[in-house]
Amino acid sequence: MSLPGTDLSGGEPAATGCPIRTESSLVPLSGPRFHTDPHHLYTEMRRDHGPVVAVELVGGIPAWLVIGYRELHQVTSDPELFPRDVALWNQWPNIPDDWPLIPMVGRPMPSIYFTAGAEHRRHVSMVEPALEAVDPFELRRSCEERADRLIDAFCGRGEADLMAEFAEPLPVLALARVLGIPDDEAPELAWTMKTLADGGADAQSAYLRFNELMRRLVAAKQAARQQGLPAEDLTSEMLRHPEPFTDEEYALDLQAVIAAGHLPTADWLVNSLRLMLTDERFAAAFGGGRRSVGQAMNEALWEDTPTQILAGRWATRDTRLADKVIRRGDMLLLGLAAANGDPHVRQHLTDAEPAHSGNSAHFAFSHGEYRCPFPAQQMAEIIARTGIEVLLDRLPDIDLAVPARNLVRRPSPFLRGMTSLPVHFTPVRAVGGTP
Repeated sequence: MSLPGTDLSGGEPAATGCPIRTESSLVPLSGPRFHTDPHHLYTEMRRDHGPVVAVELVGGIPAWLVIGYRELHQVTSDPELFPRDVALWNQWPNIPDDWPLIPMVGRPMPSIYFTAGAEHRRHVSMVEPALEAVDPFELRRSCEERADRLIDAFCGRGEADLMAEFAEPLPVLALARVLGIPDDEAPELAWTMKTLADGGADAQSAYLRFNELMRRLVAAKQAARQQGLPAEDLTSEMLRHPEPFTDEEYALDLQAVIAAGHLPTADWLVNSLRLMLTDERFAAAFGGGRRSVGQAMNEALWEDTPTQILAGRWATRDTRLADKVIRRGDMLLLGLAAANGDPHVRQHLTDAEPAHSGNSAHFAFSHGEYRCPFPAQQMAEIIARTGIEVLLDRLPDIDLAVPARNLVRRPSPFLRGMTSLPVHFTPVRAVGGTP
């Protein structure tokens, strides 16, 4: 029997294989259970199909969903066999121009997110130092100001939807300041990213508008540089990189930075809040126990990770993964949430060492060469944690306004967030925070 990673291109696949093009029982990657009952759904998938599942995307497009922890580690640790190179996809002849998942899967383009190998590393060499240049203390201060301003808008009412009024706008406002984007453009940015991530009918138009906004930002910063105007923001830092990039490359890399930092951070914030409001283990946070905030945030990454499924990786040759034959050009979707719940890793999270104790071997930020850059992870944590701490300081008696079972998740198999988080609290006066 061929071992995982063995080249099968020289002969016929083994009889026990499961070539995706002949799989007759593809699991639809859609339906309410992805946002209402994902843990049981992944358990059933693992029982019925093993750690690598043949799935069907909207429009009848086949793919592999990797839900095993060990298998996901294998895929993300081998960028040569499984690069993030969408140009390799063997399904391109079957993809219509208006396919709604194109913004999530991507097309071949010169971006840090859609390049592989040396070209990917070239983009990393420009983007990662710019992320590292972001002052974490200034970012926290900026987040505190923006969190106060958002809370001022609803604190006198005694009730709010923390998803729409706090968790969604805070990251984009914070990232807008980091990138040098005017505050008045932040709400439209938030709409474009939420719409394209949900993969609905407006996803394509939202993506085009998103790209237009980033191109306009690059043009404005280029003009400021030519006029000798000083600017200390991430966009200007990228433009100062010694190796030349095109304006299109700058715009696409900025899209990757803000798209990866907005909804996942918003969902991390709100998923952590939901956990704190429904699990008495984290009640200390409401009395000033800030250690509980960090614990809740880490547990949310294990149990309620914002990115359930990440696209994708593409096989450079025929190979085998677990008991499945993967053909050259097949797409592999990274089942981050499912891998976090794999019994092979969960058995090590005993009662004496629960997930929230600090174990960070989760896949919430992916893994390997194409993982979320460490400076970006730090920025996301600062934004989410600062938002939670300011909220608890301002509204210490906050509580859910509806039973926990009535909370509704966003209808997406890819991102796991809330459509709303209604709460009530004792009304307080605004503090008059300004940006």
